[in-house]
Amino acid sequence: MEWGNDMKPHFVCIAALALALPGCANVAVSSDAQAVSDDRLERNKRLAREFYEKLWFSDNTDAYSDYVADEYVVHDIGARKNVTEPAIEQKKVADLFQGFGELSGEIDYQVAEGDKVATRWFISLDASDEAKAAGMMDVDRVPIINVFRFDEAGKIVEIWNHRHDVDLPRPPGPPPEA
Repeated sequence: MEWGNDMKPHFVCIAALALALPGCANVAVSSDAQAVSDDRLERNKRLAREFYEKLWFSDNTDAYSDYVADEYVVHDIGARKNVTEPAIEQKKVADLFQGFGELSGEIDYQVAEGDKVATRWFISLDASDEAKAAGMMDVDRVPIINVFRFDEAGKIVEIWNHRHDVDLPRPPGPPPEA
């Protein structure tokens, strides 16, 4: 069969289409992957928000296992610096704070990227008389930033804690000498 001049444009179009189709498939796969990524980011932000609202702000500390993996890594100060802890430790820490008095909080904003969610929130505490006798003070809207890393199942597997300590109340009198 001889290709006439009138067939050449059709052949060129078919060849161009054949070359373009795999690229279109990649765009579709890329769009699907982006949608899954966006869904996961929104899921992780929701779970981080619920962690505060349902566990910390409402004194429902038994809910810890809904949000924290069986073990997680915590990056905090002192003995809790870069250590692996069982999930029950989150309940113990939340119970400790709840025991200081009337604890409340408010989420300011969240930022998510990859498997991490950063949440800036405010903690307030109306310290009980017992807590005040032990040296605890009332706290009003001290900003805290926590970063959580989530696994594929949506459980927290790593926590970074950052308090804005300059906003913490100070005992009366001159500051202690360094």
